[in-house]
Amino acid sequence: MMMNFAFVAIGAGLAAGLLFASVISGTLLSIPLFYLAPLPIMIAALGWGHWVALAAALTGALTLGIVFGVVFLFAFLAGAGVPGWFLGYLAMLARATGGKNHQQTLEWYPTGRLVVWAAILAALVVIVAIPNLGTDGDSFRAGLHDALVRMLRVQTGAPMDMPLALPGGGDPDRFINFLVAVIPATAAVLATLTNLVNLWLAGRVVKFSGRLARPWPQLSAMRFPPLLTIALAIAIALSFAGGLIGIIAGVVSASLLMAYGVLGFAVLHAITQGMNARAFVLAGIYLVVLLIGWVVLALCVLGVLDTAIDIRGRATRNRRPPALS
Repeated sequence: MMMNFAFVAIGAGLAAGLLFASVISGTLLSIPLFYLAPLPIMIAALGWGHWVALAAALTGALTLGIVFGVVFLFAFLAGAGVPGWFLGYLAMLARATGGKNHQQTLEWYPTGRLVVWAAILAALVVIVAIPNLGTDGDSFRAGLHDALVRMLRVQTGAPMDMPLALPGGGDPDRFINFLVAVIPATAAVLATLTNLVNLWLAGRVVKFSGRLARPWPQLSAMRFPPLLTIALAIAIALSFAGGLIGIIAGVVSASLLMAYGVLGFAVLHAITQGMNARAFVLAGIYLVVLLIGWVVLALCVLGVLDTAIDIRGRATRNRRPPALS
């Protein structure tokens, strides 16, 4: 049994490390592979336990550290190892509660809180990376600006002593300044989605293998803690402040808004139950969100409103047949 766990830990760690290191190739395929790096660790956590997942995370980190250096070691731990292990640990967390006929049942860690933790971990990953470019607002923006200029010069092949020009025309300075403004929040959104997609994929893989001890949750029934709305409001307010505080608050706001967007989808799935055209309505909304990304803000608002006034509960009560007199 111990040897089996060891093989799983080593295999998952090496697979996660290989996926993470694929970004070095610079190819288009390396981008989705890089984002899938936490997946093997989450599979190990859901199917074999969080200790195996922790061993896998350390295996992947140490391997990358030996091959590529200490920077890759810490980058892997922050971006894939720790989030993959911790989310897998929480997903399999349960406590015994009293059930029917005095039989104990297991109460599993709530799905909504898993989504919240995925957002928190995503924000922390981005926040931890900020000091690499600057320790205050101005130095961070300047460092990110310089990094983007160097990257664009490499992509376009522009010499260092020549003015930078974009392939499609336009003002390169305005474009780079726009990227500097949106990249921190965008990175938080992508990291949140990465955590959630990987956790969902890991759950499906382990469930298909028959090793998933936790029953598959009803995703449309997830709930968020009411205090999270206050935290989101504070983060949005602070994001208008200048300096590093505003940047960090913007990162937190983006990750929490993405979590509320996921909750908004859950609300849609719940309130459309029983509709004749439910499949077409949901498919249309998903398609619109994919084509026009900012529409997801409406789902974020829907998620916040559901937390405040229980839209799903009201819809359920309205669907109940009238009581017999």
